[in-house]
Amino acid sequence: MIIGIGVDLIEAKRVEKACEKEHFLKRCFTEAEIDLIQQDKRKAADNFAVKEAVSKMFGTGFRGFSLTEIEVLRDELGCPYVVLYGNALALAEKLGIMRVHVSITNTRIYSNAYVIGEGKES
Repeated sequence: MIIGIGVDLIEAKRVEKACEKEHFLKRCFTEAEIDLIQQDKRKAADNFAVKEAVSKMFGTGFRGFSLTEIEVLRDELGCPYVVLYGNALALAEKLGIMRVHVSITNTRIYSNAYVIGEGKES
């Protein structure tokens, strides 16, 4: 059963420019994400869009949890996946979200992310 959905569209260059500041990187991304971004700076905008979409999926925006409590990584095939920590994980459990599905697409200018929070079938 779908518990929530979220979508976000962001200008990639804005995030890439912000990532030039170490403070922004550490405030927004986990160490594993920073390693990923250092390999491909475009991943910063993609991941930021996912984090925004997850906050919308929750229906709360960024209230009660931090950006680093939403981690966006890639599997061996390059498919993105979300790992939740701390208060974000607690909120997902409270809402009955057992799995977060994510899709990312981008153009030269924009990064777009779409997420679905899935719970138990009713």
